[in-house]
Amino acid sequence: MSGYFFTGFPGFICQELVRELLLTKQNVTNIFLLVLPTQKSMSVPIIHTYQQQFPETTFHLMEGDITQPDLNMNTEDQQLVQEQTNYVYHLAAIYDLAVKKEIAYQVNVTGTKQVLKWVKKLTNLERFIYFSTAYVAGKREGKIREKELIHEASFKNHYEETKYLAEILVDREKEQLPITIIRPGIVKGHSQTGETTKFDGPYLMLNFLHSLRFLPLIPHLGKGEAEFNVVPIDYIVKSTCYLTHSKRAQGKTLHLTNPEPISIREAYTVLMEKFLKKAPTGSIPLPLARTFLRVPTARKWLKVEREALDYFTWKGSFDCSEARMLLDDADINCPSFHVTADMMVKYYNEHKYDQMKHIHIS
Repeated sequence: MSGYFFTGFPGFICQELVRELLLTKQNVTNIFLLVLPTQKSMSVPIIHTYQQQFPETTFHLMEGDITQPDLNMNTEDQQLVQEQTNYVYHLAAIYDLAVKKEIAYQVNVTGTKQVLKWVKKLTNLERFIYFSTAYVAGKREGKIREKELIHEASFKNHYEETKYLAEILVDREKEQLPITIIRPGIVKGHSQTGETTKFDGPYLMLNFLHSLRFLPLIPHLGKGEAEFNVVPIDYIVKSTCYLTHSKRAQGKTLHLTNPEPISIREAYTVLMEKFLKKAPTGSIPLPLARTFLRVPTARKWLKVEREALDYFTWKGSFDCSEARMLLDDADINCPSFHVTADMMVKYYNEHKYDQMKHIHIS
């Protein structure tokens, strides 16, 4: 008999994590889902689907705001959650490479601070799972290990910086709370179906290629030597569900990254060959591409954020040996990019004209 509380609903990872939990764990009595009032209407149909598939579980859709004291939940919801929650997943965050610092700080840092204060009031807490990102490494170079956090390198954007500051807050509470910190790589759709809710992250490459599909020759973007660490959503949620209930994962910070990443150049080539049936020719210098993407019209036409180019020259590499050691016991493995690229392209092709799938580019 267990209760699970989630922030970040109805976000993609949160939806898939709830589903995976219900499919793989028994005695899930209550699922508590914190949503912003503005997102409640879009959440209701998803809850109805859950209820039909998993009638033995009670679902609670609760209005709130992580940036406010007690997450801005009403008194009745507070009492229910405090008594019946065993596991808390904090996924709510601003994921936007172009986000303004004030907004990112309010949600990612202040929000996490409020969640930590609230979690300490839970009387039956067994695990607090915080979703960070592998890219808290910022502009660090070389091998980046799971036990490492504090550094003096700068950051590529405000998303990275504020997630770093938030992770520091969580990491400091490891002696007081049963914490597991999850650091995903770049998340893509399901490895077997390709399904995703948003064309962000690695899909910006496909947006770029789709916009230039009419050209006889399409060049590479820079040298593309940087590591392209992409992980499918099903690997993320299977791993997280297992680690949630693993005693050995308590107190750990874990990279859910691809242990065998490919280069951006190789990924770009693979996607172009599968999507457009052609290979890249030549290369555009990245400074020229950055200049082009400074023009809002160009960014909107290509459906690519200028900040994404910073990852084409980054020289970091993620060590995920701690995570692999724990996940090997459950035979959970990250599929290679080559194996999953077909479904990624297929799903994109089927939904590329669905504007609800595309992120807002300013």
